[in-house]
Amino acid sequence: VGDPISSQTPETLRAWLCKQGEQEYRANQILDWIHQKHAANWSDMTNLTELLHHKLFEEFEFSTIKLARKQGSADTTQKFLWRLRDGQFVESVLIPASPSFNGDKSDRRTLCVSTQVGCAYGCKFCASGLDGFKRDLEPSEIIDQVLATERWHKEQECADERLINNLVIMGMGEPLANYDKLMTALEILNAEWGANIGARKITISTSGLAPEIRRLAQQPRQYRLAI
Repeated sequence: VGDPISSQTPETLRAWLCKQGEQEYRANQILDWIHQKHAANWSDMTNLTELLHHKLFEEFEFSTIKLARKQGSADTTQKFLWRLRDGQFVESVLIPASPSFNGDKSDRRTLCVSTQVGCAYGCKFCASGLDGFKRDLEPSEIIDQVLATERWHKEQECADERLINNLVIMGMGEPLANYDKLMTALEILNAEWGANIGARKITISTSGLAPEIRRLAQQPRQYRLAI
C-alpha cells in the first residue's frame, strides 16, 4: 500500500514529481482534484496524462477509508460508518444547520469527525469508550473522512459545490490525546491548497487535557475549543 494522497503537501508532491521527471506545477493540479474537485479516482483527473495517472496509482493510496454503512436522510443528521485498512471502524456525522431563531435558513453544513478508534476516556455521555481504546487515527484517516463525505455528496447529489463548510472534531476518541496527528490533518484541511476550511470554522472538543490545551493555545491557527 502506497502513501495516502490525502496527507501529501505541495512540497512532498513536487519532490516526488521531480523524481518522476514530471513538471512541478502538476502538484497544484493533483491537490485541486483531491481537495476541491473531489475526484472519485485517478482517471477523473482529466488534465493529467495517462502516464501520470499510472504513476500516481502505483505510488499513492487514493483513500484510506471505505463507506461501510450510512444512516439518515438529507434533511436530518446523516451518520457514516467508515471501514479502515486494518478492519477497524470509525464514524463521521453530517449535521445540517437548524433554522435560526428569526426563521432564516442557514447554509451551514457541519461534519463531525473521529480522531481515534475507541477511546481511553470513559465519559458517561459518550459511547466511544465502551470497547476501550484501540489506536490513534493517522492524519490521512482524519482528512479522508472529509474527502470521502464530499465525494459521496458529489456522487449522490451530482453537485459540484463544496458540501462541508464547518468541522467539529468530536467524533470517536479524545482529539487532544492524538494531538500531533490531528494538527497535521488540520493544517491540510485549513490550507488554501487543501480543503480550505477556515480555522474559525473548525472546533476541537476535549474532555479537558490541560497540557494539550496549552499547546493548542500556543499554535498560530485560531481553532475553536469546546470543553
